[in-house]
Parts: sequence; structure tokens; C-alpha cells
Amino acid sequence: MSTPVLNLDPDTLLMSSKDARAAAAPYAAEYQGRGPFNYGGYDNFLNPEILERVREELKQLPEAANSYDRPQERLKTSYVPERLPMYTRQLFYALNSRPMLAFIEELTGIKGLIPDPYFAGGGVHVVANGGHLDIHADFNHHAGLNLERRVNLLIYLNKDWREEYGGSFEVWDENMAGKLASYVPLFNRMCMFSTSSESWHGNPEPVNHPDGEPRMSIALYYYTATWDSTRKSHTTLFKPRPGTKDQRDRQVARRELLQDLLPPVLHRKLAWRLEKLGF
Repeated sequence: MSTPVLNLDPDTLLMSSKDARAAAAPYAAEYQGRGPFNYGGYDNFLNPEILERVREELKQLPEAANSYDRPQERLKTSYVPERLPMYTRQLFYALNSRPMLAFIEELTGIKGLIPDPYFAGGGVHVVANGGHLDIHADFNHHAGLNLERRVNLLIYLNKDWREEYGGSFEVWDENMAGKLASYVPLFNRMCMFSTSSESWHGNPEPVNHPDGEPRMSIALYYYTATWDSTRKSHTTLFKPRPGTKDQRDRQVARRELLQDLLPPVLHRKLAWRLEKLGF
């Protein structure tokens, strides 16, 4: 069996920062050379035993932290690490540790990365049959920590998945003129990309497993202390693919219009009230 890309010990989930940085080095030039934003997919990412143990623990899931079922984000649930079984929780902590930051910094070329101890938006993501996540750019500002979002990491848990089962991770160009890449969510495949307001991605093709199995993944996000007052924060931005039935997110469009039209002092006072009214 070939050596995993990131060879964490299956029992301790540890490795040295030096070894983690060295593990990323062979892939760095290709990752950083991709445009219009950097991305990559890496098979055999962890020791398979690690994810086998995670899959076994996740046969029984706790109550979901969040559930989404709207035109842009259908039949998706997420589970925060603190509610997950012990080994899976420890894996999340390992993926937020210094060796993991060393790996990501070497791969992406982004220095000073900061993990999110709150796992905002992260955790285990499950998309049921018929579910999908339209092409989007993620929120760019961690308000609680005042940090700029820089990197997404996704690790897939699906055994024997095929392209025709849907749920492939897609990367699109800025103008939505074409798909740049597509990754089937295969067991132990890791996808990573450097985030911005133009890093368009998603899994827009509905999950269609013949036995009804869901699409499952591990998701973590990393940040830098580079946010300042010149930046404009935004929530998740959806963009329809041309020639499809993808729907525009009119609620977000209305919120952005309000933010542009109202003076900041009025926006702070009125925005939450208008959202309660469905604006």
C-alpha cells in the first residue's frame, strides 16, 4: 500500500511539523500554478485506517447542528466536531494543529494561517439523496475572530462512489463560462482551494446513489489576520450555471442592496429587523 500524502499516525493522529511541510512540497508548484484561483485534489490523503474508524463512528450521527433545504442548498446537514464521537473529534483537532498548518502553508504558499477553534461552518457535512450545493463563493470574514478566510479543506468519506452518483466537487471560472475541474467524492480524496470572493465551487449535481447512501465529507476552513476596514464582508454568494435550472439567491441580493443603499448607522439598526420581516 502506498504511503499517504499526510502520514498521520492512526492511533495518536500526530506527526512532526517538519514532516508535514515536506509532505506538501512535491505538490506546491502545481497547486500554486493553477488559476484563476489555486486548487487541487489529492488521493490517498490520510492513512485509510483513520477514515475507516471515522466512518464506523459516524454510522450513528448526533442531532445536526444545521440543516439546509432551499433551492441553492438542498438536503444538507452539518455536524460540529464537539458533538461527534471521540476519535472523529480528535481528528478535527489534529487537522487544526500546527503540523496541519505547516502542510497547508507549504502547499498553498499562504503564511500565517490560523485554524478556527469554533469550526464555524465546518464539521462533518452530509448531503442526502436528491441534495446538492450550487456553485458559490464562501463567506469571506470570520466576524467573531475578525479574520479573513483563506483556505478550504475537504476530505471525502464515500466508499466505492461513482461519478454517476452525483455530488462531484466542481471548480468554475470567474465568469461561469466553464467548469475548470471536477472531483468525484471518493473515499480518502482531499480537495483544497484558496478562497476569495471569486473562488466559485460547489457540488451542484444532485446526489443519486442507487442504495440511497448520502454524500459525506469532512470540512475545515483556515484564516489569516489580514482583514481590515477597507474590505467588504459577505455571506455565501451563489451564482447559477449557464443553461441550468440553478436559481439566484434573491435574499442575499436584497441584503446586499440594503447594505449599499443605507448609511452604515441605519443599516446596523434596521437590517436585522428587515430580515425578520423576510426582506
